[in-house]
Amino acid sequence: MKEIILIIVGSALVNNVVLSQFLGICPFLGVSKRVETASGMGGAVIFVITLASVLASVVYNYILVPLKVEYLQTIVFILLIAALVQFVEMFLKKSVQGLYRALGVYLPLITTNCAVLGVAIINVQKDYNILNSTINGFSVALGFAIAIIIMAGIREKTEYNNIPESFKGMPITLLTASLMAIAFFGFSGLI
Repeated sequence: MKEIILIIVGSALVNNVVLSQFLGICPFLGVSKRVETASGMGGAVIFVITLASVLASVVYNYILVPLKVEYLQTIVFILLIAALVQFVEMFLKKSVQGLYRALGVYLPLITTNCAVLGVAIINVQKDYNILNSTINGFSVALGFAIAIIIMAGIREKTEYNNIPESFKGMPITLLTASLMAIAFFGFSGLI
């Protein structure tokens, strides 16, 4: 149980995928303008990363390792992730059309989100079993969702503030992200 708690806290807060590992920056900066959109992206990323972690672990441990073709892991993981994102995109298009339109081009970008592939590869490198891979994947995605929702909330609040012209837009966003990274660094003493 202690190992599972360490994985959850470590993946979600201490080693936050966006703010300490700098993976998944594109959707983090692009979709964090509104809390509703950021929440939808966070939910989609949680679903995709968690499911990708499970499937990647199963495929790696039960197909690639027995066939001694571990060197194909990156290609196989990319194909799994692409298929999962297509599934999520079709589901959102049919079920939640408002969120589908709001996410726009950033939804297919989950396929190329290096955080999703990074988690699958990290699970293999750390030799996690299927349960630990699932927990790690969910925790990393939860950390991504926390970071993007906080960023969206801050961006909504600063939208109408009196900001110098040279800092408006992306400069203030990057400055905010850097301050958030420093704040999340404070969690490093937890484990």
